Amino acid sequence: MEDKADDVTERVPAPQLRRRLGRADLRAVPEARKALRELLRQCGRPGRSDLPDIAELLTSELVTNAIVHTDHDAVLTATVGPRGLHVEVRDFVARRPRLRLPVTDDGTNGRGLFLVQSLADAWGVRAHGVGKAVWFELAAEAA
Repeated sequence: MEDKADDVTERVPAPQLRRRLGRADLRAVPEARKALRELLRQCGRPGRSDLPDIAELLTSELVTNAIVHTDHDAVLTATVGPRGLHVEVRDFVARRPRLRLPVTDDGTNGRGLFLVQSLADAWGVRAHGVGKAVWFELAAEAA
């Protein structure tokens, strides 16, 4: 009889945060930042020292966009894997966000996706059933 124990690879689930964001609930923004901070703290892996700060900022932008620009709930998912952090916010509105270059006299509006584009290692928007998912990734190690 063969010992198959060496052939079996145990898959440890990646640490993940999943949270429903209530429609127009602006309290979800600081709550999402706090939950993401806790997820990253629990993972405790050495890596980029700027990752938690950038991750919180970009997550705030995606969550805010979903809450402010849709009239529906949204879902935040953050996953920490071997290559880094993947965060996405799924909403239930098919309209795709537009990347706008910030205008100096435009107050603070319109900068969210520009920040995501500038600071994330990768980002995008994909259709997701009814709606879309806006996502970004931050590599575990700075390039």
